[in-house]
Amino acid sequence: MSEARPLSPGAVIGILGGGQLGRMLALAAARLGLETHVYSPDPESCALQVVRRVTVADYGDTSALDRFARDVDLITYEFENVPADAAIFLASRRPVVPDPAVLATTQDRLVEKDFVAALGIATAPYLKVDSPAELAGAIEKVGRPAVLKTRRFG
Repeated sequence: MSEARPLSPGAVIGILGGGQLGRMLALAAARLGLETHVYSPDPESCALQVVRRVTVADYGDTSALDRFARDVDLITYEFENVPADAAIFLASRRPVVPDPAVLATTQDRLVEKDFVAALGIATAPYLKVDSPAELAGAIEKVGRPAVLKTRRFG
């Protein structure tokens, strides 16, 4: 798809996700003369209260995603747990920012940490842990205090 261009007043920003950040984004966009269309699987999403256009459908519903894409000028997401496959699908139809590859990287904390470390940016010590046995070894290497995080969705 083509690159994102500056939006003119009246343009429509598609927002994947209808939570608090989506609500704040929609309100900020309105002050700039931009409209928003929220796509959310949850009909009770708080962002739906402040937008004119809404699509309530599962992120895997390609027919709904396609209709959504036809109604917006640019697409973004309000949180990192939007399925990357949905963003990739939409990127073939409209500009999606940030790029879906960025979304995929930020969805997995280990992939994200490895990416940042590969750039030479200092991070807190970390190790991959996939089992209780690996956890004990990781704590031994990293030391205490230590924080154990899920790689996704948490």
